[in-house]
Amino acid sequence: MLKIRNLEAGYGPLRVLKGISLHVSPGEAVAVIGANGAGKTTLLKTIAGVLKARSGEIVFDKQNVLGRPAEKIVGLGCCLVPEGRHVFPTMTVRENLLLGAFCRRRKNNGASRNDSLEQVYNLFGILKERSNQLAGTLSGGQQQMLAIGRALMSRPRLLMMDEPSLGVAPLVVRDIYETIVTLKRNGLTILLVEQNARAALAVADRGYVIETGQIVLQGPSRQLSDNPEVQRAYLGKEYRSIDE
Repeated sequence: MLKIRNLEAGYGPLRVLKGISLHVSPGEAVAVIGANGAGKTTLLKTIAGVLKARSGEIVFDKQNVLGRPAEKIVGLGCCLVPEGRHVFPTMTVRENLLLGAFCRRRKNNGASRNDSLEQVYNLFGILKERSNQLAGTLSGGQQQMLAIGRALMSRPRLLMMDEPSLGVAPLVVRDIYETIVTLKRNGLTILLVEQNARAALAVADRGYVIETGQIVLQGPSRQLSDNPEVQRAYLGKEYRSIDE
């Protein structure tokens, strides 16, 4: 579904991504883990069209999307849940969610959007309870749910998530990752970027480790979880197997 080859990107003179290559197959959940500043967010922004790539290739659903505007990439079915959530604080929960369906406005009628809204409400019951509440008054965890729900309103085939556990209480992190598992079981393809390597590898089929803008390790999640270097650098010395 997604193939990236020799991707280079950065900010001004700063070269952040240095020849990144990876792929995500339909129905997979793939994790990209790494330390703060390794290039994880830059990678997702470049795929989503928010940041312009310097060179390389990004193929989504057999189409080269390199250089396409972000709204066109969303329209193809590739949507990003950004780091920091970026909800619209002075708009209600419902209004935020409906904005997620904006790129579908010419393809679907109001009934279809309402169906999507109900699906999000079924996934995150708290959003239905607070549908008329201003988004800026929600907790950090509730705003993360709203950001995910807003992305789902676009009916994506590939959902990219940037640090969904960042700034969220541990109990809410568990709920969010249970939702990720549910979405994967329902057939959604997921590309997950995380500093929380333990949580990411527990739900992903495969993973990549990124350091200073380059992929340094890749493989099945269990293989990465068992790798001593990954354990030392990202999982902590108290790490235990995800099956224990």
